[in-house]
Amino acid sequence: KTYLITQGKFLLILEAFIGVIIVLYFGVLLKFDTAKVVTILAFSLIGIGGSYGVAWFGMRINTFANSRTAFASLAGKPFPVYAIPLKAGMSVGMLLISVELFLMLCILLFIPGDYAGPCFIGFAIGESLGAAALRIAGGIFTKIADIGSDLMKIVFNIKEDDARNPGVIADCTGDNAGDSVGPSADGFETYGVTGVALISFILLAVKEPAVQVQLLVWIFTMRVLMIVASGVSYLLNDVRARAKYGTATRMNFEAPLTSLVWLTSIVSVLLTYFASWELIHDLGDGTLWWKLSTVITCGTLAGAIIPELVKIFTSTESGHVREVVTSAREGGASLGILSGLVAGNFSAYWLGMVIVVLMGIAYTVSTAGLGVLMAAPAVFAFGLVAFGFLGMGPVTIAVDSYGPVTDNAQSVFELSLIEQIPDVKPALKRDHGIEVNFEAAKHLLEENDGAGNTFKATAKPVLIGTAVVGATTMIFSIIVVLTHGLTQNLDKLSLLHPPFLLGLVTGGAVIYWFTGASMQAVTTGAYRAVEFIKANIRLEGATKASVSDSKRVVEICTQYAQKGMFNIFLVVFFSTLAFAFLEPYFFIGYLMSIAVFGLYQAVFMANAGGAWDNAKKIVEVDLKEKGTALHAATVIGDTVGDPFKDTSSVAMNPVIKFTTLFGLLAVELAVTLAAESGPSLTRALAAIFFAVSLVFVWRSFYAMRIRSSSPVAGASAGRVSAVARGK
Repeated sequence: KTYLITQGKFLLILEAFIGVIIVLYFGVLLKFDTAKVVTILAFSLIGIGGSYGVAWFGMRINTFANSRTAFASLAGKPFPVYAIPLKAGMSVGMLLISVELFLMLCILLFIPGDYAGPCFIGFAIGESLGAAALRIAGGIFTKIADIGSDLMKIVFNIKEDDARNPGVIADCTGDNAGDSVGPSADGFETYGVTGVALISFILLAVKEPAVQVQLLVWIFTMRVLMIVASGVSYLLNDVRARAKYGTATRMNFEAPLTSLVWLTSIVSVLLTYFASWELIHDLGDGTLWWKLSTVITCGTLAGAIIPELVKIFTSTESGHVREVVTSAREGGASLGILSGLVAGNFSAYWLGMVIVVLMGIAYTVSTAGLGVLMAAPAVFAFGLVAFGFLGMGPVTIAVDSYGPVTDNAQSVFELSLIEQIPDVKPALKRDHGIEVNFEAAKHLLEENDGAGNTFKATAKPVLIGTAVVGATTMIFSIIVVLTHGLTQNLDKLSLLHPPFLLGLVTGGAVIYWFTGASMQAVTTGAYRAVEFIKANIRLEGATKASVSDSKRVVEICTQYAQKGMFNIFLVVFFSTLAFAFLEPYFFIGYLMSIAVFGLYQAVFMANAGGAWDNAKKIVEVDLKEKGTALHAATVIGDTVGDPFKDTSSVAMNPVIKFTTLFGLLAVELAVTLAAESGPSLTRALAAIFFAVSLVFVWRSFYAMRIRSSSPVAGASAGRVSAVARGK
């Protein structure tokens, strides 16, 4: 709660930067009246509020689910340990998608048509800003805490979530901040931005108003039906899983989650074809209803196929993950880390190929009659693929939220110190009818956490892929504006136009800066957390860490999360302005580049991190080799993978979409200003904006570097052994 309140204040500061550009563009250049500008600003605030609100809801629901899952494990039955996290995740997913759809329908139905489009843009920019801030800051926070807590297992040879470790409370808070708050806001924003991209395309590329209306009604009806599909599929899957595992003492936790994803995919596909026949069977030549349904189906199938591919590289049953364990057994952390890098690289190749094939099918279908209705039908097809990706949005969010609940359930169990409570077994028998076996309960929680790690990993590429495919549609909307409806300057969208080529190169550079900046914030923050924990941990004569020490670790995590996020946001903000003002087609190349580079960098990092994470889980659960050299090696691999999978990779999704959406305003502002005042002014402003961005690039790395001369670090190093003895 404290973390979210701090983040809420921070978001309002960031909104001030965006608000200035909205006022300049709509109020000064387009000369909208004050009421319209205020309405657009209000919807940008509603967008931020939506991301923030669903994040708050997600964290509160998951917090309740954590303790209930931990308690359910005492009965020794696996089904409740599976059902509670999934039910919590579905409640988050259903609310998230429903609120998003409701807000977008409000704009469509109640805002006058002459500025409904700008309100959609303002709303999307707001939710994208909220998601980016919560995703980046949450990712930094959670991995500072996770690394700080995990490394103590090696330094002091203590168990997972040892209550004497001051970093454990911060780790639990971080799981909520990074793995509940971040994904909830990210999912809300992803769903909304994809819709805004399609709406923008329809309004710009489809000339016939009647066709525009028909397509918009179809799009929104499909969204409602896909929410229904997720809910029905969850209920059917729950009945099946309960019948199969309800009284079992053993279960494969991944099996019912996998069946839920595939069942939802099948139901969504069937509803897609049915609704399309009902709503657009007379569109075009009479065959477009099944062609457009086929395009959406490509995305829906991607939402099911991609998780299966991700499991090949990240599941505890994966040969790649077991190779990490085998490598680490003989070669320590070094070979284990190298094997994880291999898994990440191969996963990027195969996922990229799947996305290319599905987009290729969508393109092929789009060439068969869609061109008579709109310009650039292939781009519309790509947008529908992104739409299909999110066809089972509530389920995608549910399996993503499953992970942090299973993780924190373990922590709650250990922090409760329930095994040390006098006469607890008779009390549980008397009050709840439970014959408790603590070791069996802990094993259930650990095994379920492995499934949570896997499915948390499977959701990431789906959201990342949606960002890239959806960004393609939004970039095309910018191209339509710049080329006056694809009638002018098309030659500048070519490698023969040097600014366009330079933009492509620049985008790659920015992606690698972002990766480094986010990891630097984690590294420096984790250093400070480890430094403090080593200096203050009490292992003898104490049953749990003091409240003040635990709060101090949380403060360290919050401090570096805020610092890292602020620097990163301002670089993204001023870089977007600088490149948009420099040259419009340079900016188009830049947007395309960050989408492509970001896709592969994010998939590689997410899956490499997932492989390292579950390699540690195999050692702990399957091999039962905690406290060994092999365990230490896989813990090191896991800590390397922490910022890979939960900070840098996942935050690229909202950053790509925020840059594209905000860039739509920035480039139009630049073009209008250049037409009125000449290119010299815009280039001068570009230089100023770029100089400001470089200041924050410097702050994001050089100003956050670890200072080895720190007197606290020196003192800490000499005190560790004494402190560990309780002196």
